[in-house]
Amino acid sequence: MKKFLEIIKKCPLFDDIKEEELMKMLTCLGAHVEHFDKKYTVFSEGSPAKYIGILLSGNAQVVQHDYYGNRNLLTEIRPSEVFAEAFACADIPTLPVSVIAIEPCDVMFIDSAHILHTCSNHCTFHQQLIYNLMKDLAAKTILFHRRIEITSKRSTREKLMTYLMQRAKDANANSFEIPFDRQELADYLEVDRSGLSAEIGKLKKEGVLDAQKNRFTLL
Repeated sequence: MKKFLEIIKKCPLFDDIKEEELMKMLTCLGAHVEHFDKKYTVFSEGSPAKYIGILLSGNAQVVQHDYYGNRNLLTEIRPSEVFAEAFACADIPTLPVSVIAIEPCDVMFIDSAHILHTCSNHCTFHQQLIYNLMKDLAAKTILFHRRIEITSKRSTREKLMTYLMQRAKDANANSFEIPFDRQELADYLEVDRSGLSAEIGKLKKEGVLDAQKNRFTLL
């Protein structure tokens, strides 16, 4: 646990919690760390929605499959980021999504009940922890609405350009990198990969954008 301390300190769940209290708090919460190899499933769709995850190393993705097995890529998870907290806090019986390790990963798990219900020790950090969790959930809600803005567009071109304009605004630059390869971008936009590649080619010919692998430039 201690070897991940610097990453843990960056997690928004632990904002404004003193370092000297952090390890004591993790023990009180019953936190534990597990390692996952590349392509292993961290959480499976249909499994109990009980634990909150914190990525400590590697890279992971939240995905969902429809009735016909088509994959939708919902988001990518980076070290120090929290995931599955909304489902755990909603007290739903099972997870509607899966979390897949796309690189070897180390993940910290915390039983959500240990956060939502104060312990008998009356730890001073607990109120701050719940506040941080609510703030994190609010930020995720904003990101969800940004995704709805993208997927509600009718055409592949509209979805792609809405996404790229969001990324450009975030980067405050017309040239930026995205965290997806072509298949992952297609899954995120909920479009066909071949149609996406064709649309990118058209936009390049029209002088609207330039694209080299995962780097895009809005012209």
